[in-house]
Amino acid sequence: MRTLTWQDFDRAVDAIVARCQHHNFCGVHGIPRGGLVLAVSLSHRLDLPLLSNAQSGCLLVDDVYETGLTLEPYRELEHCTAVVWVSKVEPQWWQAVEHTKTDEWIVFPWENAAAAALDEQLYRTSR
Repeated sequence: MRTLTWQDFDRAVDAIVARCQHHNFCGVHGIPRGGLVLAVSLSHRLDLPLLSNAQSGCLLVDDVYETGLTLEPYRELEHCTAVVWVSKVEPQWWQAVEHTKTDEWIVFPWENAAAAALDEQLYRTSR
């Protein structure tokens, strides 16, 4: 299990801001639940509205891309930029702050480590 820190979070937000600060997004949408923390921070940093629903021209963010289950439904949304903090798959139509080939479970700073261990167990038994 890999545990990310709030300092890691700040570096990820800085990296996304650097990539996106000159784009004209209509707002930021975070995919629930992991993308919400990123979205709030990016909304403040980029001075963009936080969108409750993804829409054309928005910055779409999520914490991790593993199976594509949460991000894939947004693939055809026009003029959007999709960014994830960690991608466990080579980025294709989305961007990633970090790409890793490990299947190690990731615990984000806003998560409870004990609950994350249970989430991992449930995820792995469902595969």
